[in-house]
Amino acid sequence: MSLSAQILKIAKAAKKASFQMALVSTAEKNRALILMAKALEAQQGYLLKENAKDVAAAAKVGDSKATIDRLTLNSKRISAMSDGLRECAKLKDPIGQLLETIKRPNGLLIKKISVPLGVVGIIYESRPNVTADCAGLCLKSGNAAILKGGREAIHSNKAIFKILKSQLKKTKIPYDALQLIETVDRQAVQELLKLDECLDVIVPRGGESLIRFVTDHSRIPVIKHYHGVCHVYVSDKADLNMAHKITMNAKVQKPGVCNAMETLLVDRAVARKFLPSMVKDLQKAGCEVRGDAGTRAIVKEGVKKATEKDWRTEYLDLILSVRVVENAKQAIEHINTFGSHHSDTIVTKDKKQAQGFLDAVDSACVYVNASTRFTDGFEFGFGAEVGISTDKLHVRGPMALEGLTSYKYEIYGNGQIRK
Repeated sequence: MSLSAQILKIAKAAKKASFQMALVSTAEKNRALILMAKALEAQQGYLLKENAKDVAAAAKVGDSKATIDRLTLNSKRISAMSDGLRECAKLKDPIGQLLETIKRPNGLLIKKISVPLGVVGIIYESRPNVTADCAGLCLKSGNAAILKGGREAIHSNKAIFKILKSQLKKTKIPYDALQLIETVDRQAVQELLKLDECLDVIVPRGGESLIRFVTDHSRIPVIKHYHGVCHVYVSDKADLNMAHKITMNAKVQKPGVCNAMETLLVDRAVARKFLPSMVKDLQKAGCEVRGDAGTRAIVKEGVKKATEKDWRTEYLDLILSVRVVENAKQAIEHINTFGSHHSDTIVTKDKKQAQGFLDAVDSACVYVNASTRFTDGFEFGFGAEVGISTDKLHVRGPMALEGLTSYKYEIYGNGQIRK
């Protein structure tokens, strides 16, 4: 069977299963999620063994530490996958909700009801936990899922998928509702992106090159963010101890993810007091600092010169660009000009200044006095996320259960005809 025929067969099976999924009860979906969570924990040894193959291969080809970190599974991360499935089971079922009722003068009763999207295709790189997160969210929201992970995590993804799918046989969920494209042939993605009659939406998760490729070649609607150029603005009214903690967390805690800070903006009024110790601690943590003229005038050693390219760069590594700004207005202008509309935060004790920042920054997630690292479906209480969207149509920010739904109108009459 040709590759295109294989992908078409998978897509058609998922499409058929999606119609059955829309009818599965909440209790049955929740039972499946709990079974999956238990199975992942029970087969931890098998998962670690398969993941070790991927990690060894990544090290052999010289992948970065950040890439290998995203790829690596351990007991804590396997428990997190299981916890995500359990949290998803606890959440309210988004399907079948009455969103609105309209009573027309002619007696027609119109009800707006939430429904699944149908078949969700998820194309992702590196992180094997995405396999469990997305499978769980799609099933809970009544959708069928077609998963396509990257070459670098092929053994891990296949192992997780095998465990998850084995549990469907114990439930009333259609077995074909979960699909994994196992080939590492890149042509498989192109074949999948043609199948607009079978898939309802595509969600790419990974680097900018992957996301742009998917967007450029897909016949299917795509929900995405290209990159995460996130900012922390330390205002003239900031609690500097708080700003220090937030800055360290946003940059250093996990630099290889899209919600990590890439640019630090510091108000000139506090820059001389804040920057020397801040830069020193960032460098102690292994972070390379690139600063504008204002930054380098204050911290004269160990700071490389930043260029405009740095303001637009998602490093996904321990590299940080720093700029001294004149005021909150200039900080906001910088963020709206160079940012990616993902996640940005202000550190301030002034409520009016905070509200002005919230109103003016055009990003999916805008924070006051908190790290950008919280932009995450699990942290938002969504159980997990299929991806993060910086689009403005349908869904924005962490895309979880609600983002995996649409709606339809149910109209009740008693013989009305249009005149």
